[in-house]
Amino acid sequence: MSRSRIAGTLWPEVAEDRAMASLRTSIWRIQQLHRGIVAATANTVELAGTVGIDVREMTATARRLLDEQMGDLPLWWLSARFQGDLVPDWPEDWLVVDRERLRQLRLHALERLAERLTDQGRYGLALEAALAALRADSLRETAHRAAILVHLAEGNLGEAIRQFRQCQEILREEFGVEPTPATSQLLRGLVAPV
Repeated sequence: MSRSRIAGTLWPEVAEDRAMASLRTSIWRIQQLHRGIVAATANTVELAGTVGIDVREMTATARRLLDEQMGDLPLWWLSARFQGDLVPDWPEDWLVVDRERLRQLRLHALERLAERLTDQGRYGLALEAALAALRADSLRETAHRAAILVHLAEGNLGEAIRQFRQCQEILREEFGVEPTPATSQLLRGLVAPV
């Protein structure tokens, strides 16, 4: 990024020359603490090419998973890549759209991971991925559906029913609606209507 854009983003309340001075000081301090992390020129600042960026890695991994291009990567290893929101404690408006984009990508990837692991018969890890999606958003019906499908594949009808009822209760309390037919049909014929 350009130095002026970074300075304006980090210090929007001060004059440009003061913001630029603060940026120069910050870059100098970073270089003193961790040499080689920042690559700065007269006009731009960026992270050095040797710095791994978890958001980029998570995004690339999620897209590969969703595009069925995971190859031989161990699927159990992936759920650790999909933890947490993008700087959740920062209230800045410029983060809102990217934070939500990454959250949705992460949730879709976790649900797909649960599906792939279920297909492989790795139910414990599949359930872990589905529950990670639910931890991130308990109102997400597709995450409840992923957990129900894991329980059904494993032969745990009671757990599947419990998960369905939890989904049903949450949707009723929060929105006054029932689960969609796609979710309700998962247990159709297996239990009496609820």
